[in-house]
Amino acid sequence: MLTPDYGRSFSLWRTAAGAHWLDYVEHRFVRELGRGTLPPESFLHYLQQDYVFLIHFSRAWALAAAKSDTLAEMGLAASTLHALVHHEMPMHVRLCEAQGISQPTLENTPEATANMAYTRYVLEAGYSGDLLDLLAALAPCVLGYGEIGQRLQGSDTPYREWIDTYAHPEYQSVCQQVGQLIDDAATRRLGADFAQTPRFAQLSQRFANACRLETAFWEMAYTRSV
Repeated sequence: MLTPDYGRSFSLWRTAAGAHWLDYVEHRFVRELGRGTLPPESFLHYLQQDYVFLIHFSRAWALAAAKSDTLAEMGLAASTLHALVHHEMPMHVRLCEAQGISQPTLENTPEATANMAYTRYVLEAGYSGDLLDLLAALAPCVLGYGEIGQRLQGSDTPYREWIDTYAHPEYQSVCQQVGQLIDDAATRRLGADFAQTPRFAQLSQRFANACRLETAFWEMAYTRSV
């Protein structure tokens, strides 16, 4: 399958991450989702933790709006936040309610260590850095799920609603917008040749670190650790 076109920065970061990216998007969790062989209890544990993750992730996108220099940047950050709160998180609620887990129970899920590590890494990037630091930490989740959704599209498994959410043109549009936001932010702050700057290399490392944390998040689903 061809790499999805989510912009120049994503393509460069994805290549630079190398094995870390592949470990994430080709993880056994992803493969078993597509085949329908993922243990239901692992998927449910993942869903509960991911809901907690998305609460922090939403805060990070709100922070991205605050870190923005232009109304265009602010608008794209706000639209991504809207998609998370009004589309992605309700999907988690529906799937968990189907298994007897109410939304109040879901919101009070004890946060796993792997979850804390990832969400705090993202938020720290935003608190201590600028918009580019935050976007580099946010990008693997948004764009990785887009790539996974494309790859698994059409799989007829018990996890089809999850797959369809990320394969859907609406989510793919979010990925393209985020990719454009990253490219525009990099050009604005680092210049047209942003890929050649030392700062962009640092951002590539931040992206790779987030990929490693994504892989640990998948692993958590199997150990069902907290």
